[in-house]
Amino acid sequence: MKKLKLNITRVLAVMFVLTAFVSCDEVGDTDPGGTSVESMAGDWFITLTDSDGHVLVQNALHSTYNTAANNNTMWIDDHENGYVIKCKVEVDTKTGTFKATSAENILDGSKVTITDGKIEKGAGVSKGGHKVDKISFRAHYDYDAAGYDILYVGHKRTGFFEDEY
Repeated sequence: MKKLKLNITRVLAVMFVLTAFVSCDEVGDTDPGGTSVESMAGDWFITLTDSDGHVLVQNALHSTYNTAANNNTMWIDDHENGYVIKCKVEVDTKTGTFKATSAENILDGSKVTITDGKIEKGAGVSKGGHKVDKISFRAHYDYDAAGYDILYVGHKRTGFFEDEY
């Protein structure tokens, strides 16, 4: 009986040691990589001004992120915090520009045209005074009168408490 317990203990110890060595073995490349628009993706605090100069919304949280296709398109999404926009735009990551022509605004079914879209590295300043990226674009919704556009200008969210609105 004593020999049986000793053998069971040895077998368990060997299994534990083998498991420990096998479980620590790294296999292949563990870097998940990034997305095609990761340099332009993020959360943004954006102020919306109409073409008449009236401020419509201040510091509304918007997001830009990749599409499932992971190609030269990204989403612009205001999470219904601003003028209600969620549409796909074409991006040029080399120049930091983006645009859309009669893109479907999936939040309200309208069409939106985005022009002059750009993300400028280090050109913005956060609420707390940190140097961050700047985003700006002009949007025209099909239900608005011709010539009436919304100008979106803002800066990237840092995640620091002092920069939150």
